[in-house]
Amino acid sequence: MSGSPDRASLSVVIPTLDAAASIGPLLAPLAEGAAAGLVREVVLADGGSQDDIAALAEGVGACFVSAARGRGRQLAVGCRAASGPWILVLHADTRLPADWQAAVRAHLDRHPTAAGYFRLRFDEASPAAKLVAGWANLRSRVFVLPYGDQGLLMPRALYQQAGGYPEIALMEDVVLADAIRRTAGREALRVLGATVTTSASRYRRDGWLRRGTRNLLTLIRWRLGADPERLAEGYGRPRGGPSA
Repeated sequence: MSGSPDRASLSVVIPTLDAAASIGPLLAPLAEGAAAGLVREVVLADGGSQDDIAALAEGVGACFVSAARGRGRQLAVGCRAASGPWILVLHADTRLPADWQAAVRAHLDRHPTAAGYFRLRFDEASPAAKLVAGWANLRSRVFVLPYGDQGLLMPRALYQQAGGYPEIALMEDVVLADAIRRTAGREALRVLGATVTTSASRYRRDGWLRRGTRNLLTLIRWRLGADPERLAEGYGRPRGGPSA
């Protein structure tokens, strides 16, 4: 899955773990982006899947790289493998809207040195889902703190200047957002003009209040100095950061 290297500027990096059965709806619009000359390559940074994700990557023309399990570690490896001047990091359960290409191109044209993130919604329309997504979007604007499930679009130069993803099991998205703000200021993280949809499966499984409270407490504990590896064990999901 690649566009013309002369025109395509965007390397898309996706951390995967047993995602072969669910990643198709994300890959389809990325293939359209490649055909339109926006997407240069898609890099799947895999953390030891037991499914056929490697064969799927080969079948769709994506680059497949292996890494130690843990979203920060996987993303660090995936971003090192990416070759484009821009990097777009997406989670495997993210669903892109029809206008995602226009939003990305507008950012590339207007803010060539800044990072960008999408607004967020969930794949259900319950009041709880709207409330949690609303908080995520408010947190991103007020505190300039987008989480990984909102996607992160970055010029490679800024990514490298900020030190890249830390190779940790949890909070890698928060660490990088903090580093970008310290390195280039609040204006270096801008909201994109489109909204991505993410899976609400973890909230449906754990309960919206319980999951949201656990996410907030995890962030607070990390801010107070807790070890990310220990937090990941308690979080019950050793391969990524909070969702919304």
